[in-house]
Amino acid sequence: MPASWPHLSGALRGDTHILPVRVYYEDTDFSGIVYHANYLRFLERGRTDFLRLAGCDQSALHADGQGIVFAVRRMTLDFLRPARMDDVLTVETRTAEVRGASLSIAQRILRGEDLIVTADVRVAAIAGGRAARIPESLRRILQPGTPA
Repeated sequence: MPASWPHLSGALRGDTHILPVRVYYEDTDFSGIVYHANYLRFLERGRTDFLRLAGCDQSALHADGQGIVFAVRRMTLDFLRPARMDDVLTVETRTAEVRGASLSIAQRILRGEDLIVTADVRVAAIAGGRAARIPESLRRILQPGTPA
């Protein structure tokens, strides 16, 4: 099914992944504003689809519990404006830095030109419960400024 719906993963523009996300009733609190924890879900979708379109098959990386998994180690968020039900948001994701066993990822959520949320995310590569060096092939794909 994924091949028949390629737009579900967003698009790559240079080194930045763009993912449109519609805000549904379930994403909001009693006042109709996006509940703060739901931005984490939008950001996770952006990171996952960024890796997918960049050529990193996470399912293959950690198939059968072997290999590498990525885990969020640290995340700094700045909530700048509220998003509301029926808004169409854009989640932008790009690699800021690649280190031995971790990545820094810069993310933004926008509504049109309005910046809603910024996130600086440190993601650790883990294998067998311990930090693991990111494979060179993946490191080349994820280098900042590299068109994916």
